[in-house]
Amino acid sequence: MAIFDIFSNKKADQLIESIDRLLDIVDNSLLTFRDGVKNYLYNEVQAFYDNLSTIAGLETEAGARIREIESTLYSHGNLIRSRGDIMRLLERYDHIISIISADLVQFEIEAPNIPAELKKEFLKLSELASMAAESSIPGAKAYFTAPGNVAETTNRVYFYEKEAVKLSQSIKRTVFHDMNSLKLSEKFHLRYFALHIEDLAKAAVKVAEQLSVMAIKRAL
Repeated sequence: MAIFDIFSNKKADQLIESIDRLLDIVDNSLLTFRDGVKNYLYNEVQAFYDNLSTIAGLETEAGARIREIESTLYSHGNLIRSRGDIMRLLERYDHIISIISADLVQFEIEAPNIPAELKKEFLKLSELASMAAESSIPGAKAYFTAPGNVAETTNRVYFYEKEAVKLSQSIKRTVFHDMNSLKLSEKFHLRYFALHIEDLAKAAVKVAEQLSVMAIKRAL
């Protein structure tokens, strides 16, 4: 049976619906992350703690949804050819949510002092990183229904990831070359947070790479 055909039955429809719900959780997590960074930068304390609470709930919900999907995959023998690839895709999305949660928690724990002149850059970095991950979601949905559209969406992931890396490097260069009033420890702290936001964009590339492999296999 061709891979295309195994996603064209009622049981597969239920699986796709569950994956769509997981992807909605990922999307909501990314929106929460972006909002959380903004609220931290501009000292919206209560809103930031609301973001922390929201992301904790979304992380729990995502874990439950992934376990449900994995159980479905193992219960249907006709999905055996695609099972491993789908599970790797789920793991990559789970990693994205883990990065989001860890980053927001680290903002709360370490309370980095972001200089006023860098706040817009950090906000833009969080936007670019989250947009890289967001751009993978249409591709993940297209894999099951219109695999020919996967490449178009993954190209967006690579674009936003490159922009995020460039901005992260610019922030770090500014911190170490131009901000002489900062202590070395403060510079390292700012570099640390720029790097970890950048990691979200790099995790999105891992999703795009996995989707590309899966789309090629579906075309065989």
